[in-house]
Amino acid sequence: MLRIDFTIDAARLLGKIRKLWETSAAKIRSIEAAYDPAKGAPVFTVRGRYTARGWTEWTQGFQFGSAILQYDATGEPEFLEMGRTRTVSLMAPHVTHMGVHDHGFNNVSTYGNLLRLLGEGKIEGEAWEAHFYRMALRSSGAVQAARWSRIRGGGGYIYSFNGPHSLFVDTIRSLRALAVSHRLGHTLMVENDRRVSLLDRLVDHARATATYSIYYGEGRDAYDVRGRTAHESIFNVNDGSYRCPSSQQGYSPFSTWTRGLAWAMCGFAEQLEFLETVSDAELESCGGRAGVERMMRKAAEATCDFYIENTPVDGIPYWDTGAPNLVRLGDYLDRKADPYNDWEPVDSSAAAIASQGLLRLGRYLMSKGEAKSGERYWKAGLTVLDSLFDEPYLSTAPDHQGLLLHSVYHRPNGWDYIPEGRKIPCGESSMWGDYHAREVALYVQRVARGERYLTFWV
Repeated sequence: MLRIDFTIDAARLLGKIRKLWETSAAKIRSIEAAYDPAKGAPVFTVRGRYTARGWTEWTQGFQFGSAILQYDATGEPEFLEMGRTRTVSLMAPHVTHMGVHDHGFNNVSTYGNLLRLLGEGKIEGEAWEAHFYRMALRSSGAVQAARWSRIRGGGGYIYSFNGPHSLFVDTIRSLRALAVSHRLGHTLMVENDRRVSLLDRLVDHARATATYSIYYGEGRDAYDVRGRTAHESIFNVNDGSYRCPSSQQGYSPFSTWTRGLAWAMCGFAEQLEFLETVSDAELESCGGRAGVERMMRKAAEATCDFYIENTPVDGIPYWDTGAPNLVRLGDYLDRKADPYNDWEPVDSSAAAIASQGLLRLGRYLMSKGEAKSGERYWKAGLTVLDSLFDEPYLSTAPDHQGLLLHSVYHRPNGWDYIPEGRKIPCGESSMWGDYHAREVALYVQRVARGERYLTFWV
C-alpha cells in the first residue's frame, strides 16, 4: 500500500515542479510545431511522438489547456497566445458536441481556464473575450446535461458515448461543465420551454455515480470491496432499472480500472469544494446540503482509501487492480511500482489524477476541522507527486513529446504501444496524463507559494 510520507510539504516539491515546467515548455512547443489538427486530436505517443486515435475527440482540450496552464505557472506569453488562439479557432465544435460525455474535459480545460485567468486578473482581454468564453461555457454545460437518462425510482445520469444505457465513472470529473454553466446563471431549456436546473442534474448524476459506480463494502454483491469502482454501469433504458456493472477500459466489471478510480477520487473531491460556493437554498431541490455533501464525501473517502490501500508504496498504480498477471509480480504492493516489468503496465496518468483528488479531499476535511484525517489524504497526495515528478515518470528526453511517461490508454483493445524487446506497454505518454500532471503541479505550486487557491470556477 501507499507509504505516506508525513514529513513532506508542498514547498518541498517546488524544485521538482520547476523542473517539470522547464521540461513541459519544450514538449508543448514540439507538439504545436509538428502536429496537424486535421488528423484529429493528439491522444497518446508512439515512439515518443503524439498520434491520434479515432474514438472520440476528447483530448483536444487537454492539448490547448496545457499551454494555458503553462502560462499560468510561468507567465510565458507565448503559451497564452497559443492556448487562446487555438481555443478560439478550433474548440467550437466541442461546445455543441451532442455525442460525448467529455465537455468538462475539453471545454473547461480551455474556455474555462481562460475565463478563470481573466477573473483572477492574471490576463487582460478585450470586452468581447469574457463574454465569448462565458457563452461557450454556458452552452457546453447545457449540451452535456441534455445527454440524460432517467433511473427507475427517480434521478438520472449523463450517459456515455456508448448510449443511453451507459453510465461511465469518468463523467463525475466532467461535471465541472455543468457546475460552471450553473454558476454563470444558465439553465437547460427543454420541451415546452421547461427549465431544467443544471445543479439538480449535477447532483443527480453524482448520486447515480456514487450509488452504482462505487462500492462500499455493504454487501452489494460478491465483489463488494469498499472504495472499488466499476468503469461502466448498465441500465435498462425501457424502465430505467439498473442491470449490472461493466467495463470498457478495465480488465473486468469486478475489478477496478485505476484511472476510473482516479476520476472518481478527483471528481467527488472537487465537487465537494464547489458545493461550498452554492447556497443552502439552491441545494434544497437536490435534497438539502447535508444529504448531498454526505453522499459525495462518502464516495470521495471510500475511493481515496481504496487507492491508498491498493497502490504500491510509491503511489503509482498498475492499470487495473485485478489485472490477471499481477500475481506473477509477487508482493507488488509492498515495493515501488515497476513500469518495466514483463507482466502488467502501470498507469502514471491515474496517479496524476488521483493525487489531485487526495489533495483536494485532504484540504476539504482540514477546512472542516478534521485535521488528522485531512492531513492523511493531503500527505498521501504529495507523496504520490514526489514519485511522479521524477524519473522514471517525468520525461526529460528532448526527442519525446510526452511529459509523463508510462501512461496507458486502452489495454483491452491493445491500443498502447509496446516497445521493441518489451512485453507490455511502457515509456509512452497520454494527453490527459500530461494535462493532469500540469494541473496538479500548478495546484501545488500555488499552495506552496501562498497564492490564490486553484479552482475550475472564478
